[in-house]
Amino acid sequence: MNTLRTTLLLTGLTALFLIVGHMLGGQNGMFLAFLLAMGTNFWAYWFSDSVVLNMYGAREIDAHQAPELYHIVQGLAQRAQTPMPRVYLIDEPTPNAFATGRNPEHAAVAATTGLLRILNREELTAVMAHEMAHVVHRDILIATLSATIAGAITMLANMAQWTMFLGNSRDNRENNSGIVGLLMLILAPMAAMLIQLAISRSREYAADLQGARLCGNPLWLAGALHKLEIGNQRLPMQAAHTHPATAQLFIVNPLSAGMLATLFATHPPMEERIQRLHNLASHR
Repeated sequence: MNTLRTTLLLTGLTALFLIVGHMLGGQNGMFLAFLLAMGTNFWAYWFSDSVVLNMYGAREIDAHQAPELYHIVQGLAQRAQTPMPRVYLIDEPTPNAFATGRNPEHAAVAATTGLLRILNREELTAVMAHEMAHVVHRDILIATLSATIAGAITMLANMAQWTMFLGNSRDNRENNSGIVGLLMLILAPMAAMLIQLAISRSREYAADLQGARLCGNPLWLAGALHKLEIGNQRLPMQAAHTHPATAQLFIVNPLSAGMLATLFATHPPMEERIQRLHNLASHR
């Protein structure tokens, strides 16, 4: 169901992208939209992992520098029958973790020093299993595609609005179809963002499920998520507020809650995630 939902959401996002391109310039606008999408996705595919790791000052570690974390990831990679990802450590007191990379062969997982400080071995294993699930499912590629398409929609919509106002603006403002078109261009970026966030929430549920199976005990992940939720509420990650577009990568939302938090959330409700894990444990 999560795969089907993600496919439908990505299809909707692509359709919205083409609609905005068509409104910008008919067939030529759609072609421009296609070229823009290809360019942004190409850049994100090849370079987004190194960019986000540099944003958070992540440093690659080996078995000698952080033996517990490294060996946990190594064991999970063997269990998942996937290539060993690069392992990074972020000097950050807020407990959190994320995965990045365009495919399992070029993946990386990163954990903060705060994560290692508050979790026991079983909970740390569960968190890294969640991140390995993202790697196996190629969720980072999906997240990158949705983020770049949503960003391109916003860019195209802004261009189209300026075109309407600077072109035959008087005729457009007086024409009902012009008003409808303008409303569409204003609402399209918000719709794109909501679709992007829905994709992110859907993939988190799937990673929780696969991560629980990979580590062997859903309650380990449930306990870790509870600790991480408290830790991020008490000590929000300041670097994430500087780069809010990266929030969806983390296992727990690193941003402090604001207005309309549920609608614009990058992650599912924590209570729901934990409840699902407890339900999974009770049916084992």
